Amino acid sequence: MIRLAIFFVFMTSFVGMSFAKGQVPQNEKDALVALYNGTNGSKWKVSWDLNAPVDTWKGVEVKEGHVVGINLFMNNLNGVLPEGMGKLKHLTHLNLAFNNITGVLPKDIVRLEKLKVFRLEMNRIKGTLPEGVGNMQQLEVFSMFNNFLTGTIPNSFGTLTNLKELNLSSNNLEGSIPKSIGNLTKLEVLGFFENKLNGGIPAEIGKLGNLKELVLANNHLDGEIPVEFGQLASLQILQLQNNRFNAYTGLEHMNTDQFLVFDSDNKLLNPKFNQIQIDRTRMADTKFEDDNEN
Repeated sequence: MIRLAIFFVFMTSFVGMSFAKGQVPQNEKDALVALYNGTNGSKWKVSWDLNAPVDTWKGVEVKEGHVVGINLFMNNLNGVLPEGMGKLKHLTHLNLAFNNITGVLPKDIVRLEKLKVFRLEMNRIKGTLPEGVGNMQQLEVFSMFNNFLTGTIPNSFGTLTNLKELNLSSNNLEGSIPKSIGNLTKLEVLGFFENKLNGGIPAEIGKLGNLKELVLANNHLDGEIPVEFGQLASLQILQLQNNRFNAYTGLEHMNTDQFLVFDSDNKLLNPKFNQIQIDRTRMADTKFEDDNEN
């Protein structure tokens, strides 16, 4: 028993020393190296020394021996995200925004079930959004505005009840807005600006009592504005212009004095803008030109 106790103390100390040295499981390190190789890591603004401890690598956060965060915002990543990202099972934050990432999302990205923040905005990613996004139940932020995404918005987004921000603006998404979005009662920001969405706005959007920003401009949405919009008491930013609505009676149920930004095509309702807020709220109203990169 004494020997077992001594062995346990020794192993605990050994593991603790490994954490202190920034060591992580080999499969997690392999996933990071694949990301480095797949996005031309030697040409990043700040590169990684692959021979140094992982926790010294730019933007990599390690806790208790596992990779929990990757922040390579605006770091000149060029290339594709590799399959194998799903090995980073302890990852809670992933920010690869404002780079030049191409290709499609890895199929196993939906295995990141502990992920809370997913930011890939301002890249050149193509393909469809994975239906398996519903597996990522801890997500609070999902932002992929200004890419080249196609297809429809998966219904499974409606199961991500911890979401506070969902921004898919400036892509090439088609189809209708899923009614399931109305389940996201914690949602504060919803951006579908500049896509090819059609059909009516689901009345279920009116359930989003915490919503502060709703940007649906520059689509092919039609029908009427739901009267349920009158329930959006927290809303400060509403942009509906450049769609195909045939009636705006739903807006009459809203208190337009609550808005910092309000814009629609209804000639009877003058657009209202707080100039200080415009740049922040336009939700990426510029788009990369597609030069057919893969």
